[in-house]
Amino acid sequence: MFEHVIAALVHGSGYERIASEGCSDRTIRRRLRSWAEAGLGEQVHELALDAYDRMIGLDLADVSADGAITKAPCGGDRAGRSPVDRGKGGMKRSTGVDGYGIPLGIVGATANRHDSPLLRDTFEACSTQLRHFWPEQVTAHLDRGYDSKRCRDLLDEIGFDAEIACKGVPAPIQVGKRWVVERTNSWVNGFGKIRRCTDRNAKIIDFYLYLTAAIVTIRQLIHRARTLYRWDTRPTTRRLK
Repeated sequence: MFEHVIAALVHGSGYERIASEGCSDRTIRRRLRSWAEAGLGEQVHELALDAYDRMIGLDLADVSADGAITKAPCGGDRAGRSPVDRGKGGMKRSTGVDGYGIPLGIVGATANRHDSPLLRDTFEACSTQLRHFWPEQVTAHLDRGYDSKRCRDLLDEIGFDAEIACKGVPAPIQVGKRWVVERTNSWVNGFGKIRRCTDRNAKIIDFYLYLTAAIVTIRQLIHRARTLYRWDTRPTTRRLK
């Protein structure tokens, strides 16, 4: 069953296309619904973060957050008019990452939502997944979309220092440590179900988002651990399948 779900996530295929004799599309939908309602996606991601923190260590002194818009052609709870796709159905996700780009928390929303109102929910999702306190000094690196008094007041409220690109100044001058969240968004967009989401239920969408974050975290754990640890199935190449 889990292999069918992974196939749907990676390739973005419809459940009828990936169904087999031992697992019908209705069974996949029913199991997905039960897993999503139980919050298994968040739990798997939490375990992946804990393993990464134990073996590599999360860089929580510098965090970044940014939104990304993808397609949602079938409508649903997270679909809205996309400002970058001629008003077609789209979905937005706001992702918070550590200093290396490991996804810490994700918030789903409609495509017509601005990034800045999602910042509080994004950092709250990060805190929930981390299960421990933030360091004494944390710097949030954000793009010019967060250059507002509302966002700065929020960062002061939660005790984060702010490194926000200023409106009117070309972005390459002030990229700094924010580029890692752009890389993470690129990694997540590599999954077909996220790039073009046909599910309508918000809980199932959140399940897929956190399952994707868990896979990205585990891939980076293996990639970075291969030069620090040795085990029987350790990959010998930097390119992981």
